[in-house]
Formats: sequence, structure tokens, C-alpha cells
Amino acid sequence: MALNIEDYALIGDCHSAALVGRDGSIDWLCLPRYDSASMFGALLGDEDHGRWLLAPADPAATCTRSYEEGTFILTTQWTTPGGSVEVIDFMPHGDHRADVLRRVRGVSGAVEMIEDLRIRFGYATTMPWVRQVTTGGEHGLVAVAGPDAIIVRGPVLHAADHRHAARFRVIAGEDVDLQLSWYPSHREPPPTLDVSAAYATTAAWWRGWAGTCTHEGPYRDEVVRSMLVLRALTHETTGGIVAAATTSLPELRGGHRNWDYRYVWLRDAALTLTVLLSHGYEVEAHGWRAWLLRAVAGDPNDVQIMYGLAGERYLPERELTSLPGYRGSGPVRVGNGAVDQFQSDVIGEVMVALHAAREAGIAETEFSWPLQRALAGFLEQNWSRPDQGIWEVRGPAREFTHSRVMVWAAFDRLVRGAAEYGLPGPVERWARLRDEVRHEIEERGFDRARNSYTQYFGGEEVDASLLVLPQVGFCDASDPRMLGTVAAIEADLLREGLVLRYRTDAVVDGLAAGEHPFLACSFWLVEQYAASGREADAVALMDRLVGFANDVGLLSEEYDVDAGLQAGNTPQALSHLALVRAADAIVGCVAAAAGAPATAPATRDPADSL
Repeated sequence: MALNIEDYALIGDCHSAALVGRDGSIDWLCLPRYDSASMFGALLGDEDHGRWLLAPADPAATCTRSYEEGTFILTTQWTTPGGSVEVIDFMPHGDHRADVLRRVRGVSGAVEMIEDLRIRFGYATTMPWVRQVTTGGEHGLVAVAGPDAIIVRGPVLHAADHRHAARFRVIAGEDVDLQLSWYPSHREPPPTLDVSAAYATTAAWWRGWAGTCTHEGPYRDEVVRSMLVLRALTHETTGGIVAAATTSLPELRGGHRNWDYRYVWLRDAALTLTVLLSHGYEVEAHGWRAWLLRAVAGDPNDVQIMYGLAGERYLPERELTSLPGYRGSGPVRVGNGAVDQFQSDVIGEVMVALHAAREAGIAETEFSWPLQRALAGFLEQNWSRPDQGIWEVRGPAREFTHSRVMVWAAFDRLVRGAAEYGLPGPVERWARLRDEVRHEIEERGFDRARNSYTQYFGGEEVDASLLVLPQVGFCDASDPRMLGTVAAIEADLLREGLVLRYRTDAVVDGLAAGEHPFLACSFWLVEQYAASGREADAVALMDRLVGFANDVGLLSEEYDVDAGLQAGNTPQALSHLALVRAADAIVGCVAAAAGAPATAPATRDPADSL
């Protein structure tokens, strides 16, 4: 059975990622990309759906683990009555290959280790053909099925009941290396890597990237780890930023809110870009903007809310029968049906991010401003359409207030681009539309009796997405209407002090009611508290939220307050970028209270490589 979500740590190479359990088992691995079919799928089933276990044979062994500072190199320290070892897990960066390296280092005494390898390609649909080979005097195990092949090097593995196993002894001062390398099955296996050299290169790259993070003040460690998560979820070759590394981890145990997050949402990627820019990472902005130009190229009427890593448009949602689901919580889904939804807010998020890039000094190209003008033309014709909103409801389309605010933000950034940067366009028409949208929001999306903005026009419910209004400049965080909205959110959406997205029992969203508080929404409340001067409330909630991160600093999508467990896909980009924004807001609040300016972000040389 899969472990608790917080018992997994991520390793990655900025092309794909693996989840390593506290028990030493890699239970999720898709190669060569985040969205490839799994070869280890025990996360969504059990060990017979694929895993790679490496741990002491003694069941009494205990462990602690941590990332090496500023990296995604995971070190697990195992202690047994007979001795102790370290297992160092990482995916090497920069070699343009798809490898997982595991080094067992003897620390004291002697420890007998076990290796259990169960390869299940194609989301556990395919048992590979396996053979023992010797290349260059080294032993390896080759597994092939269809287009996929891997070679596993290290201690000799022996077949047993559709798995391969090994036992080996490690003494103090000894290193034993294990390597798994994926390659297309029509090619020859790649050569053995020098593990020490790969380790040194990978560690230096991650530390160099993390070392340029400009955040100073409270929660620096959490901010740096979150920035690293955002980088780990960014595909280095294409520039696409996936929403999470997993699919179908349930928002509610036993429920059906199980979605595939291994794709690039315009919204999440744009928000990630804004956070990266605010901390000096302009290089990533260039990569993401190039990705955007490729992905949405063509008729603006064909713009989607999400794409594949390289801009793929065809992402049909289907349910798999080969994986039973995380602890039996099915269905397991691949693809995402929301790709066909109309969500008017996404163009606003894109426009806000691209304006932030302008403010960071990134000049428009001959294509980037024409793209924005084309998107503006689409929005002019479609902004008043009901949509499915930020939460991608599968119920009736509505005139969601948050969506209209993001339409306002889109026209606002267009106007500012023309007025502040001299970019060409029908600025007077954009300004009129901006004002028209604002008027409609104030008239139809605000409940005067309650002094609160509403989830959608004509409704009475509130929605956590309303906390975004001050973030995009629609109103001030201390505006009486916003304060009334916060009071309504506190009254209706807090569960044990954490924020629900909306009341699923009161809103028709096409699915059965029930879900846990959403971590990003709770961080948005921290940001709102800090921006409106409620420093003590902001710090108290922030301290609680960062305490939900696991032992290596990772956050999933939601939090089960009753069980005290993480829920939903992991690690979640939206949770981590919201953490960074919340920390920045607290820095600003503390500085304002002290009468000093907040620390200004530094910048990097755009010539620096990704």
C-alpha cells in the first residue's frame, strides 16, 4: 500500500521527477517526461504496480532524511543495530539523459541491504522482457517493452515472481552505486555514468540556482525550497511549467476529485512566472514567454487553458483500469477534460505575468506584443461569456466574479502597456472596456446587504478566489468592500482555521460534495492579512501552514485537518508559489510597521543559463 503523501520526497532533473518513499521505495517514476506513462506506479496501487525499493534488510532499521542544502539530492540516513548507512538519491542534471542514481554509503559497522525492482511500463499495463547483460565488463539488467527500455546497473539482480531482487552488504567507508537509465528501446543502452562526477555537477547546479533567490527576512528557508520546487516542475528544454508531478492523488479519500496535473496550465504557469520574476529569475521569464508564443500560436479562438509540456493541445481525459488508485481511491485519470473548458480568467493571468516581465526590464519581442493584442481581440469578443472559472467546475457555466476581475486585469495591463511603455494599440477602447467590466463587477458581483463580493453574479456564496482581487490591483486590501469579503470568507469558508475554495455542498460543480481546505487559498488569506495590516493574524496562520510541509519541505494541494495529512497531487506548484507570495507579504508588512521599505528583489544576468 502507498505511504502517506507527506512520506514522499521528490527528486528530479527538470525533465521528469520521481517520488521516493520514507521506506526507501521509489513508488512513482515517469520517464523521460513528467507526463510519460509510469514505470513505477505503486503510488496509485501497490508494489506489484511497479516500484524500486532500496533499504536495510533489518525491519528494525530507522531513518531520517533531508535534502542537501539548496538541491534536490535526497539523503536518507538508515540506522540498524549492526551499523548505519546513507542512501543518496538523485536524478543527474545537465546530461540530456534520463537517469536515477542511488548511492549506498557505509557510515559505521556493516548493514545488509535489499533491493526489490518491479518494472511495470505503461501505467502497469506491460510486463517487460528482461535479460542480463554485460557491457564493458559491467553487469546490467535490461528491460524492454514497446518503445521503452531501461538498464539497471549495480549489484546482480535475480528474478523471482515477476520481480528482481538483490541482497548486498555495505561496510563503513564503502560506496555501492545503483543506476537506472531509460532509453528508447530501438537504441543501444547508454554508457555507465560516473556517479561522483554526476553528483558534483548536479549539486553545483542546484545550489547555484537556489543561491540567487533574493528573499530576505522571515521564512527564507521555506521560500528557497518553494522556489526550488517551482524550478523542479519547469521543463528545462521546453520551458513549460507543470502544475504538479503526479496524477490522481485524491483531493478527498474515496472521492472522485482525482485529476492529472502533469500539464501546463496557463494560469499556474503565469502565476509561477510572476513569483520567479519577483525574486530575480528573469531567465525563466524568457523561457516561459517563448513557450507561450509557441503554445498559443495560431487563431486566438483556439487558445486553451492548458497544454502539454511542449505545447501539445490534444490532452483527452481517460480513466485507467490498470491502476486501482491511491489507497483504492479511483479512478486514475490521464489527460484532463478541463482542456476543453472556457475559462476567461486565464488570459488575465497571462497579461498580468507579461506586464510583470515588462516591469522587470524584459523587452517585448516582435511577436510577444502582437500575441497580447491578438488575445485582447479574442477577449473583447468573449469577455461577457459565462465560464467554468478558476476551479474548473464541471457544473453549469456562470459569470464568476474572479473571472471578470481577471478580465479587468487583462484590459488594465493592456492600457498600462500602451501608456507606460509606448506599445501600440487601441488604448481608448481598452480603457473603456476595463471601466465597463469594473462597473459590472461592482453592480452585479457585490452583495450590498453583506458588504461582500460574491462567487458569481447574482449569487450569495463567497469564494476563496476573491482574495486575489487586491493581488491584481482591482482594489486595495484595506478597502471596506474587501474587508467585508474577508469577513464573509472567514465566516463561511474556514475549516479549523484553513480556507476552503468554496462550499461544495452549496454550489453545483458537477461532482459530489466534499473536499479539504486548499493550501493555496489559505496562503492567499495570509497575504490578505499582511496587506491589510493584520500582521499577527498573518504570522499565526503562516506558521501553521508551513508546519504542514513534510520533513523535506514539500506541500501538496490540500490538507486534511481531521486526519492531519496532506491530500491531492504533490508537490503542488500553486501551493508553493502562494507560500512565496505570503512570505513576501509578511516581509512587506513588517517593513511597513517599522517604517522601512521591503527588500527589493535583485536581478540576474539574463545570460545565465537555466
